[in-house]
Amino acid sequence: MNRLEQLLATCHERGGSDLHLACGMEPRIRVHGELQAVDDRPPLQMDEIDEMLRELATASQWSTFVDTGDLDFAYSLEGVARFRCNYLVQQNGPSAVFRVIPQDILTVEDLGLPEAVSALAHLTRGLILVTGPTGSGKSTTLAAVIHEINRASSRHIVTIEEPVEFVHQPLESVLSQREVGTDTDSFGAALRSALRQDADVILVGEMRDLETIALAITAAETGALVFGTLHTNGAANTIDRLIDAFPSDEQAQVRLTLAETLAAVVSQQLLPTADGSGRVAAHEILLKTTGLPNIIREGNTPMIRNLIQGGRSRGMKLMDDALEELLEAKKVSPRDAYLKASDKDRFERFQDRAS
Repeated sequence: MNRLEQLLATCHERGGSDLHLACGMEPRIRVHGELQAVDDRPPLQMDEIDEMLRELATASQWSTFVDTGDLDFAYSLEGVARFRCNYLVQQNGPSAVFRVIPQDILTVEDLGLPEAVSALAHLTRGLILVTGPTGSGKSTTLAAVIHEINRASSRHIVTIEEPVEFVHQPLESVLSQREVGTDTDSFGAALRSALRQDADVILVGEMRDLETIALAITAAETGALVFGTLHTNGAANTIDRLIDAFPSDEQAQVRLTLAETLAAVVSQQLLPTADGSGRVAAHEILLKTTGLPNIIREGNTPMIRNLIQGGRSRGMKLMDDALEELLEAKKVSPRDAYLKASDKDRFERFQDRAS
């Protein structure tokens, strides 16, 4: 193993989720959400990082990094894990972040996903959005749902990612995993192709621009089951974000289309467990009901909160309710729940009880 591979292996062995390298700083890993030094080695210098980063990248990848100052790719370390690698240039020189991607895909049961989330694997059409901040476990949740589809049904699943993270082995389904920049030029190009490839299920790694969002909605409208991610918090914010991505003169039509195609929004946050042994996910869940299309068409997204509250029997849940359930079960600390909550006043009593 070269030096960088040894650091990646150490990160995985210690249960880390990310390895950070930056000039003037010792290597650090993120364990249960907290950054900590790998060991007592001295801070890295620019030439050291430059040499280490070259060790993993191909000549073509390194050329891209030199030309643009950014690089995303996946790297498999045999016998250890797969890593999502992000190279960047910052004020002090080259830096990098490596995200651990488990070799074994966790199932919906392993993750303890709510039944309403795991049931999304059995839908046949519509747009399903999994949202949350960076590092909230969106990719892991989606990998589990895709694995469930692969295990339980015979469909053609197309994933479009930058880079491909979780590698699925065909079970009952046919899988086409495409990496932007390697297998296809862009998310938009791959989505347009997927519409001609008899795709039953399409996973869009990130809906980051207008073209990708529009094509994902179109794919759902034509009968595919489309999964996508957004860096938004909460179902109402997610719907507003989608519509606001379009020019004002197109938004009325987009509302009509989205009203018919949106099947679910799952917003996710990760919190440290109360005992410090790991992290646990809290989910806000919005499912399609007879009332949701009217809310979207009329632009009355504040009513989504009431819709979710009225759909508890179907598995819908507000984020603050999910946080309170974790608190009552003593799975998270009052402080961590308070920091993630929308209604801070509601969680003050837990703070008082803990003090």
